[in-house]
Amino acid sequence: MSDNFTLKQYGLDTENITRNAPPSVLYQEAFAYEEDAAMADNGALMVRSGEKTGRSPNDKRIVSHPDSEDDIWWGDINVAVDELTFAINRERAMDYLNTLDKLYVVDGFGGWDEEERIKVRIVCTRPYHALFMYNMLIRPTAEQLEDFGEPDYVVFNAGQFPANRHTTGMTSKTSVDLSFEHKEIVILGTEYAGEMKKGVFTVMNYIMPKKGVMSMHCSANEGDEGDVSLFFGLSGTGKTTLSADPQRKLIGDDEHCWTDRGVFNIEGGCYAKAIDLSPESEPEIYNAIRFGTVLENVVYDEKTHAVDFGDTTLTQNTRASYPIEFIDNAKIPAVGGHPKNVILLTYDAFGVLPPVSKLSPEQTMYHFISGYTAKVAGTEMGVTEPQATFSACFGAAFMVWHPSKYAELLAEKMEEHGTSAWLVSTGLTGGPFGTGERLSLKYTRAIIDAIHNGDLDNVETVTDPIFGVEVPTSCPNVPDEVLVPKNTWADAAAYEAQAQKLAQLFVDNFEQFKEGSSEAIIAAGPNVTVMS
Repeated sequence: MSDNFTLKQYGLDTENITRNAPPSVLYQEAFAYEEDAAMADNGALMVRSGEKTGRSPNDKRIVSHPDSEDDIWWGDINVAVDELTFAINRERAMDYLNTLDKLYVVDGFGGWDEEERIKVRIVCTRPYHALFMYNMLIRPTAEQLEDFGEPDYVVFNAGQFPANRHTTGMTSKTSVDLSFEHKEIVILGTEYAGEMKKGVFTVMNYIMPKKGVMSMHCSANEGDEGDVSLFFGLSGTGKTTLSADPQRKLIGDDEHCWTDRGVFNIEGGCYAKAIDLSPESEPEIYNAIRFGTVLENVVYDEKTHAVDFGDTTLTQNTRASYPIEFIDNAKIPAVGGHPKNVILLTYDAFGVLPPVSKLSPEQTMYHFISGYTAKVAGTEMGVTEPQATFSACFGAAFMVWHPSKYAELLAEKMEEHGTSAWLVSTGLTGGPFGTGERLSLKYTRAIIDAIHNGDLDNVETVTDPIFGVEVPTSCPNVPDEVLVPKNTWADAAAYEAQAQKLAQLFVDNFEQFKEGSSEAIIAAGPNVTVMS
């Protein structure tokens, strides 16, 4: 660190600044200053994120400014805040940061493609947050750090201090405000580290499409022949698990961009769910948890410091953050060619979507814009009906433009490069919840292998009468009977009713996207018939 490094240009007078410290230093700082910090028996740093153990999407705000307001998809996801309110929250953060004797700074890059990357500066108060972003940003070399200069975007994480809920537009003591004009993110009232990571992703989701680059909430890996696959999917669908394939190189597990040159990972690390993690089910991720990894909100044995990954006492959202090179077969630099396959993952708790189906270009756009998955509601209230979730582009919470902008970019790039698209359900088979069971991970992996090997390119298919997708009737290492969902149900009429119910949910959700979508894309949705 340069002796003359300062934050005075932001109105911060603190002189005791730890910049881009290595994990060993941040561990030492964490044990000194973090109340609940401890080292796990595997060497990871265990920390608590406080009251918030997940993101606070309802508290995210974007400054409405004439230079960008016409670009933004305003609504429940992107909520507008005025310049004055941003200034008030920023000053509140600065006042708090100026009360502290010590601050942490992490300077790094967003994006492995050197032509597209942005320089990001994190200013934070906790060693845990510094180590988290040291992992999640791309770490500069000593020479790059020396010549870093002023960043493109700055994140001021004052999350230990609350927002003033009486400030105009505030709904709670939590506030995450982004200004594209000031190129700053201000965090108040939440210590959940994921807000910083997703703040940077939101920035990339704005500036990349402006340049004709497709930004994507997906994982990516690469085969021995250089063939790249993208995995889109919401939480719990297998996006991270299925991309961590020992036979393929991992490009990244969560955030990517697709340029005229190919695909690049935005991040320098991975942020994996840790619930029920085991060396049997997810060996690549399990083995990545070691010294330098941050483990959030896990429960551990007080004597041995062995982590109990099955204990969700603190939260269901236990997480592990580690540098991507902790995955043995990670590809460094994390870039790849143009994707050969796009795989849309869904956990269908209704038990009606096929385990695998081939999508036409129009169907790909329809399902990409829909962003469907489903889960079974908690049983504490006695509710056992599947709950459908639709998140546009499989990541609506981080999208800035209207979903059609991302869909058009994806369609253009897939057409240009002859990319195939598949819908893969990792959900229930053999019946609805209570009767059906989750499709074996062994079968899902076999399906993904078949896609990569080209085994499904020319097999016989049947057309699903309701969803219209082409369903392979055979797949290596997968029983034929599970490939066509209706055949796995004991009651064909019950299947038909359930399928129509899900189809109607798709149609109802897509109403909001009809304007701006072509007739061909609208027609690619499911066929809803009137049930007597």
